[in-house]
Amino acid sequence: MSVLNRNRKHILLVFFICILLVALIAFLFYNPTGIKLTHSNMRQLSEHLRDIGWPGKIIGMALIFFQTFFPFIPFVVVAGTNVAIFGIKIGFLVNYIMSCLGAVSSFYFARYYGHAWVEKKLERFPLVTQFSKRMEKRGFLYVLLGRLIPILPSSAINFGAGLTRMRFTHFLWGTLLGKLPIVFLESMIAHDLFHFQKYKGRLLLLLGIFVVLILVGNSVKKAIAAKTK
Repeated sequence: MSVLNRNRKHILLVFFICILLVALIAFLFYNPTGIKLTHSNMRQLSEHLRDIGWPGKIIGMALIFFQTFFPFIPFVVVAGTNVAIFGIKIGFLVNYIMSCLGAVSSFYFARYYGHAWVEKKLERFPLVTQFSKRMEKRGFLYVLLGRLIPILPSSAINFGAGLTRMRFTHFLWGTLLGKLPIVFLESMIAHDLFHFQKYKGRLLLLLGIFVVLILVGNSVKKAIAAKTK
């Protein structure tokens, strides 16, 4: 009986997630307001959401959550939108909290609800498989590393970790600590893009740091790929 109840809960949760995704897709691509938001740049998007009022703030928060789950919009665009709506301090907190919640949700989805689907999606990418093996052995270290430097997309790390036997606490702490500086960096870049004339010097510095992280990430990718041959 308990197994039956557990299966029902799993089915209901998957159904609820599907409903949310369908609703979000319907809003962004078929609703007139959603279409307007989808085809706008960062400044226009933030202005549209501000015009909506408090529902716009909820949409901005939801976009970060779903972007972490399924990266359909560049993170810096959505992060910049929330910075513009909430201000740099609250905007960063919103980006950080919702990003972490999205990571945890996708981890649980891969481990308990969509294991077969996620496994099928990731099996085409040997680098994800190799990185997942390392996460399984040294979970905290490799999740932290994957958050700090862009070795793989965040969603791939979330799903890949969910398929391993690594402890959730290792994933959680690696995510909380690793996302803190990178989300702050991206939020600051988005903020300075809005105020380019005032902060262009700092923006160039932040972009330089971001480029260095990308280069380091590519080097690590090559090192992992070389070991798989």
